[in-house]
Amino acid sequence: MAKIAVFPIPECVTFPGTRFPLHVFEPRYRDMVEHCISKEMPLAVCHIAKTLRPAPQEQSLSEALHTNQAIYKPVTVVSAGRCELERTLNDGRMMINVALQRRYELEQEIQSLPFLIYQARPYDDEPLARDQEETAQELKEKLLHRLNALTRENPEVQSLLNSQTWQEKPVPSFSLELFNLLQTDAEEMQSILEMRSPIKRMDTALTLLRDIPAQI
Repeated sequence: MAKIAVFPIPECVTFPGTRFPLHVFEPRYRDMVEHCISKEMPLAVCHIAKTLRPAPQEQSLSEALHTNQAIYKPVTVVSAGRCELERTLNDGRMMINVALQRRYELEQEIQSLPFLIYQARPYDDEPLARDQEETAQELKEKLLHRLNALTRENPEVQSLLNSQTWQEKPVPSFSLELFNLLQTDAEEMQSILEMRSPIKRMDTALTLLRDIPAQI
């Protein structure tokens, strides 16, 4: 079990294997960043289950900097990792990156104010059976081939896909991290994040690549 701070953002589903940038301006979340850094506590950036209190309307930036906004109930499966402060602006706003490392399942809320902290447990894949390993590797190769075909005009993505790191990435990691390149609606992305089968995630990715290639 671990204690993690939670930053719920509507329509925002994050996956392990990326550094996620955030512009932090609310007082409670600036406190949260300082807490995570000082205590070395993982920070989760996640989609919401529902809105508990909507944000005030028509605020100026100055008002927003001194007022907490909407209150959300987070989803239960999240990605979390190390919080890195890039810089603090003169008005107190923070530019941060979150190095998302693994998935967690939120078990129990242990703090609600000024920001959310949950007791959480790692949320890992079910192990692949030996007879599934070949299927999984074939799916990985199909996805790399398809992604390469769809991103010929994007040298940055092409370089990433053809790097030794991505070519040799283990199937479980690959099947999560590829969704940092693919996007669909938040509810479907959350469903994918909660899948515990690399094969199921990669099958879903192939379907997305057939249906929405323009989004790559």
